[in-house]
Amino acid sequence: MDSNTPTVFSDDDEYDLISNPGHDYSLDSSVAGLPSRLEAKDIPEPPPAQAARDKLETVNWSADEIQALVRKSLNLAPETHSRRTVRIYVDGAFDVFNVGRALQLRQAKLAFPFVHLIVGVFPNELLNQHGCSVTWPEMERVEMVRHCRWVDEVITDIPWQLSEEFLLQRRVDYVAIDEGTSVDPNCHKLRVKGYDEIKRIGKVIQTKRTKGLSATRVPMSGPPTPVMATTSRLAVSCPSSLPTSQLVENDETPEPKLDIFGIAS
Repeated sequence: MDSNTPTVFSDDDEYDLISNPGHDYSLDSSVAGLPSRLEAKDIPEPPPAQAARDKLETVNWSADEIQALVRKSLNLAPETHSRRTVRIYVDGAFDVFNVGRALQLRQAKLAFPFVHLIVGVFPNELLNQHGCSVTWPEMERVEMVRHCRWVDEVITDIPWQLSEEFLLQRRVDYVAIDEGTSVDPNCHKLRVKGYDEIKRIGKVIQTKRTKGLSATRVPMSGPPTPVMATTSRLAVSCPSSLPTSQLVENDETPEPKLDIFGIAS
């Protein structure tokens, strides 16, 4: 592939400074002036149904509210990252891409005024290495994520255990992780170890889990599966596909409720 061949993974941050003779513009100010670079609050979004507003708390959060919560949790000044594009990373198997996952990606995308959201989808080989089974093939899982309105980039060449080295290689500023993940018994120990390392260097954005979701069901393309077979399949499914609280309706996060954003009434 020559240097002039475009790729689907190109983004604003890969371009050099846009020159303008006679003006001393920085990279941030130049990229910020591009018409295709929408601020979070200006990203088009169909309004949620009233039933969703009534039942799902995270549906109601505006971009400004999400950013205020993120700044408070990270102890950032209001003007921090106000103009530059922040690169945020989320990973998972995405075997069951439900409302909870979509709303997590929404929080990640709206965490700062300008965000490039990178989503890592675990390949089949990596999942098999760690004893995880999935329903959908890798290509279809990637396609499901790629069609989410909040996602800017999808990658599969990713580690099971996050590290500072990986963040540097991918130029990731923050990793978005659902609150309670590090104490969720369904989360693989190596992944928890990686999350703890990223937390230690202050690169974690904790997203709020969405409560009140319906129980997740395994998709069926043939005759109904016997109850025992279905139960067995769920028992060995990949622990990183969905947090426990998204598998059972109204189930609570495995850890005590922590008001990490300071928004409790």
